[in-house]
Amino acid sequence: MAQTQAESPTPSSFGPIISTPCDEQVGGFDWMVLVAAILCALVCALGLNTMLQCVFQCASRLLTQPGQWMASRRLNSGLKRKEMVALPTSTYTHSASSSSPSSCVICLAEFSDGDPIRFLPNCNHHFHVLCIDKWLLSHSSCPTCRHLLNPNHHHLQSLHINLIA
Repeated sequence: MAQTQAESPTPSSFGPIISTPCDEQVGGFDWMVLVAAILCALVCALGLNTMLQCVFQCASRLLTQPGQWMASRRLNSGLKRKEMVALPTSTYTHSASSSSPSSCVICLAEFSDGDPIRFLPNCNHHFHVLCIDKWLLSHSSCPTCRHLLNPNHHHLQSLHINLIA
């Protein structure tokens, strides 16, 4: 019988196959991976540098000014509940001639007739009782003008003024 199938050409009949490397790879090494690793290392080094600077600045401040630093941290640490309850409260009534603000700057809601409000004696700012009580548990200053309210820390207020100056 005669062969009916034609012989298919083999790859070796076309000549040797030469593979050319891509421009990105030389000797099997990917340069983009190297560039990405260098950039990642640079970003990590900058972040570590920033963190260490912050740690050293805080540590040096704590070592050189321990009393002043601790006192300034306690200035705005919040009121005790009995000090907070001693602040004056009233019931809001709307009057057309009133020049007092008609909204609470903490919750941004308008005061309505019958709302219990608390006003701070030194600056006379008004707030909803629930709003200002929550604020004063963690801060001892007015949320509007930042005037310190804590009567037990008068000596710290003068220290605070000295720290700012």
